Amino acid sequence: MNPAPTPAPASASVDVATAAEAEGAAPAARVSPVGRVFAAIALLEAFTWAGLLVGMFLKHVTGTTEAGVWLFGRLHGGVFMLYVVVTIVAAVALRWRWWVALLALLASIPPLVTVPLEIWLRRTGRLVRRPRG
Repeated sequence: MNPAPTPAPASASVDVATAAEAEGAAPAARVSPVGRVFAAIALLEAFTWAGLLVGMFLKHVTGTTEAGVWLFGRLHGGVFMLYVVVTIVAAVALRWRWWVALLALLASIPPLVTVPLEIWLRRTGRLVRRPRG
């Protein structure tokens, strides 16, 4: 008979969480509602950017259809404006420094940069509401 596998000690999971907090990362459970909305809109902005890029490829390179540009151009324009508003709201609510807010706004200009920005903001704890003072 094989012996039953021994479970990992409970302290192992605590050590991982402590190490993540020591590196400046905030656990995902602590992300504020505003931070979650910002993250969702940042991912949606990148998705619509990708769709627009595919649409431009289909229109200008293959010459097959303009439907991708028509659809994703409108979607991306609307999500871009929503991203700008949500970024300003998040910057105020989460008490970002001015350069973090500016970086978040500038990240919406090049394609797909809002994804690494959102990852960085999450890892550095900037999607967590900070207390005053």
